[in-house]
Amino acid sequence: MNIHEHQAKEILKELGAPVTNGTVILNTKELDEKIKIFESNKIVIKAQIHAGGRGKAGGVKLVNKSDCKKETEKMFGKILITHQTGPEGKKVKRVYLQEAYDIDKEFYLSCLVDRESSKIAFISSTEGGVDIESVAKNNPKKIITNKIDLKKNLDQKDIESIIEVFNFNANQIQESKNLLNAMYNILTQKDASLIEINPLVVTKQGKLICLDAKMNFDDNSLFRRPEILKLRDFNEEEPAEIEASNHDLAYIKLNGSIGCMVNGAGLAMATMDIIKLYGQEPANFLDVGGGASKEQVSAAFKLILSDKKVKGILINIFGGIMRCDVLAQGLVDAARETNIKVPLVVRLAGTNFEEGKSILDSSGLKILSATDLNDAAKKIVNSIK
Repeated sequence: MNIHEHQAKEILKELGAPVTNGTVILNTKELDEKIKIFESNKIVIKAQIHAGGRGKAGGVKLVNKSDCKKETEKMFGKILITHQTGPEGKKVKRVYLQEAYDIDKEFYLSCLVDRESSKIAFISSTEGGVDIESVAKNNPKKIITNKIDLKKNLDQKDIESIIEVFNFNANQIQESKNLLNAMYNILTQKDASLIEINPLVVTKQGKLICLDAKMNFDDNSLFRRPEILKLRDFNEEEPAEIEASNHDLAYIKLNGSIGCMVNGAGLAMATMDIIKLYGQEPANFLDVGGGASKEQVSAAFKLILSDKKVKGILINIFGGIMRCDVLAQGLVDAARETNIKVPLVVRLAGTNFEEGKSILDSSGLKILSATDLNDAAKKIVNSIK
């Protein structure tokens, strides 16, 4: 789960990290009152959306205090199109105002769970304020990674290794210690999966500040983190993905034309890969899980059809815990209810697959059966042509 920049900064501030002086605006009626907190004549207006690249899309503006109200009102409702939003963009529904700072140096700092080593990785770079992916590609020596064993707290040696590349003075070292401990505690105690500070800046007055902040949290841990779950912004999520979560379905909308329903993440990835192999693009990732009920299958089918880009559906089920006859009945019920008009290819294997195939064959619906995944992919690609 993603949260907004202003929320990430509030969490960091609670744990003693140095963050910007700022306030969030949820509607234009709050403007007159909230602008009063700023003494500085320069204010930065930052659109709050769950996507990077806001600055390049016009979502970050430096203005005089006298122009802040007018420019903030213009920011509300603006559609920002970045490399992470897709061509449809995201509508700005909240804005963060922050004090402007005289920047001397910009750095990059992040921490995340490193699954390969089962450690916590801190990434440091003197190349802050730019896409870290570009730095990794063009100047990888500028990126320093420190992998740390899980423990109660960071020790002094860990902190020194992480910040060594920054050449901080004594005051900045103390501020960075507070920041690193805050990041570590958020990752270990609040189940964050990524914390990114880009840029982390040193002002011309020598003060260390988190100028921007990004946090992601593990969806699977939210049941024990109600304080994090309440930060969820449904306006930033795909409606179909919200609906999927209500049925305990793993669904991610993509931009292709072939809808997929599969049980098991690995099988779902293989299904999407083979669709691409035969020249088409998947419209979604959809894992109904190993023990989906008839109702969940029906809900999953409706989710796929809610995407107007879908021109055909491929269902690939290997029945282990899931019974193929249960899935087949859910499919038939959903197909009748939605009056499906796009080609449907089904490949069933495993528990009760013969009973499942019989249900599909006797349904009176136009369903193409496939013998294996390769056959299924060929049939659905040919069908939508």
